[in-house]
Amino acid sequence: MNVNRRTLIFGGAIALACATALPGSALAAKRMVFGGGPAGGTFQVVANAIQTYGPVKESEDYRVKAQSSAGSVENLRKVDRGRMQFAAVYSGHVYLGREGRLKNDEKRYENVLAVAYLYGAPAQLVVRRGEGIESTRDLVGRKVGVGNAGSGAFANCELFFTHLGIWDQVERNAMGYNDAAAAFGNNQLDAFWLFTAFPSGAVIMAAQTNDIDLIDLEKDAAESGFFEQYPYFARLAVPAGTYRGVDHETPSFQDSTLWVANAEVPDDVVYDLLSKVYTEEGLAWMVNQKKTFQEMSIETGTKGIVTPLHPGAERFWKEKGML
Repeated sequence: MNVNRRTLIFGGAIALACATALPGSALAAKRMVFGGGPAGGTFQVVANAIQTYGPVKESEDYRVKAQSSAGSVENLRKVDRGRMQFAAVYSGHVYLGREGRLKNDEKRYENVLAVAYLYGAPAQLVVRRGEGIESTRDLVGRKVGVGNAGSGAFANCELFFTHLGIWDQVERNAMGYNDAAAAFGNNQLDAFWLFTAFPSGAVIMAAQTNDIDLIDLEKDAAESGFFEQYPYFARLAVPAGTYRGVDHETPSFQDSTLWVANAEVPDDVVYDLLSKVYTEEGLAWMVNQKKTFQEMSIETGTKGIVTPLHPGAERFWKEKGML
C-alpha cells in the first residue's frame, strides 16, 4: 500500500509538473515574431500595424510581436532560420535568395515562403538642388548614405551602383534613413539613397532644412541594361509634389514588398492572419497607419510574387479566386 501510495504521489507530481510546464511551452511556441526594419522605413510600420490590429491582438491561439531589424536581407536570413516567423522582404531578395544568387552569399534560402504582396518599394536618391548632381554617375567622389548594412536599401544600392560601375567610386556611409537625413541636413552627406514607399518621413525631414531634388533613376537603369538583367524590378515615377520643392515627376524603379513566412509556421496561423488583415476593416486599419498600404487588397494579394506561397496563404488566395 505504501509503495502504491508513493507511486501515486510521484506520478501525480510528474503530472502536475507537466501540466504546469506545457502551457508555458505552448505559449512560447505560439509567439510569432514579425520582422520589420529600421526607424524611418515602412517595413517597421507593417510589423507594428499587424501586431496592434485588434483582431490579431485578441487571438488566443498566437501572439504577433513586431521586431525591428536592418531590413530585407536580414529578415530573409532570420525567417529562413526560424528566428522570425514572419517579415517584410523584397520580392527580388526572396527570389535571389532562393536561387543562391545574393551578393557574396550562395546559400539557398528555401524556408522563406510568400504570404502576400504589400506595396511597391521604389528607389529614391535625394540630393541638394543646384549642386551639380544630375545623374547617379555624378555621385563619383561624393559622400552618399547607402542604407543600413544588411538592409534591402543597402543591397539594392550596391546592386545598382555596381551595375553602373560606381560602387567603389563613392564615399559610402552605411546608415538608416533618419540618420542619413540628419547627416544630409548637417552637410555631412551629398546625397542619400532610400528604397521605401513614398512619401518617406526621412525625405520629408531632409526637405525641411534643404532645397532637395530627386534623381531620375529610370534613365540610368534603362541606358545600362539594368532591367534586362534584373527583370523583377518595375518602372514607376515619384509624383510631382510628393516632397516639398520637388515639383516635377521623377522616374525611378521599384521592387515588390512581400509579407513572408517561415515554412514551419502552421498553415492555420497564416490562413487566420490573412483572414483578419485582408478584410474591409483590416485593410482600413493598415491604410490608417500609412497611406502606402492603399495598394493592399484582395485583387493585388499575389502581385509581384514569383516564388512559392506558404500553404496557408495558398489556401486563402485560392478561396479568394486569386490563384
